[in-house]
Amino acid sequence: MLPPLCFRPIFKNYLWGGRRLESMLGKSLGDGPHWAESWELVDHGDDQSVVAEGPLSGMTLHQVVGQYGSELFGQHGPQSQFPLLLKYLDAQRTLSVQVHPNDEQGAQLDPPDLGKTEAWVVLAAEPGSKIYAGLKPGVDRQQLAAAIDAGRCDECLHSFEPAVGDCVFIESGTVHALGEGLVIAEIQQASNTTFRLFDWNRVDTDGQPRPLHIEQSLATINFARGPVDRQVTQTTGDDYRERLVQCDKFVLDRFKLRSPIKLPIDNRFHILTLCSGAATTLHSPAGNIDLSLGQTVLLPACSEHVIIIPRGDATLLDMYLPG
Repeated sequence: MLPPLCFRPIFKNYLWGGRRLESMLGKSLGDGPHWAESWELVDHGDDQSVVAEGPLSGMTLHQVVGQYGSELFGQHGPQSQFPLLLKYLDAQRTLSVQVHPNDEQGAQLDPPDLGKTEAWVVLAAEPGSKIYAGLKPGVDRQQLAAAIDAGRCDECLHSFEPAVGDCVFIESGTVHALGEGLVIAEIQQASNTTFRLFDWNRVDTDGQPRPLHIEQSLATINFARGPVDRQVTQTTGDDYRERLVQCDKFVLDRFKLRSPIKLPIDNRFHILTLCSGAATTLHSPAGNIDLSLGQTVLLPACSEHVIIIPRGDATLLDMYLPG
């Protein structure tokens, strides 16, 4: 039987990053001040999570998908790649304004890619930090194009100041950006296609702006969507579980634990990550896995009798496929 799997994070060094992935989440970063992302679970081209320990140690996630697909996916198999990507982000500067294609648009790219629908959970927010999500009411393609041309794209963006625990759902086709001072957990489709339509009029040390993808962005944006605000959480049949997002690409739940729980057997994989609180043990017939803050485990669909045992108050995110 395929055991629960832990993977080595893949760290991304971008100018807008910092070091809170280490100071807040316990990641072992290299030298330098700009560690922006920790990719916890990914199967996308050359970006491959590698099993960190156990009998499959050293295998990539793509190899696991190929060799153990039926055990991994259960009712959702077969699949040619793992469909979701989980990451943590440390935004020390405001990110560029972006939009992602849907599946149909992504399939037309060269090379083809999935679309990118994603969701954010706010883990830290400095006073005044903003999330930009969607366009202000009534903004159409012509107005947005004119604002971009004038360097005033920000005047068209809907924004709000988030609080820790807020969840924001970003469907493909939604204009968005993370503001400075945020630490985010993000679940998304396994895609890395991004169109950048505005970079706050910034230039590099040579006085040059970053490349933009204005025409691709304007063709990708869903102008009917309008402003996007924080999600309203939904109750479930379990007192410890709340539903943050349910869409056709993934389901995102949040566990608030004070005592052990037994996970139901539902013939689908689950991605669990400990995003706040005390260390937690996952007990299963394959052995125990101790999760510290910021760590992630992939439970295959074949997993049985998994018990989650927190060592104090703990918050975990649970991500899986719908249906």
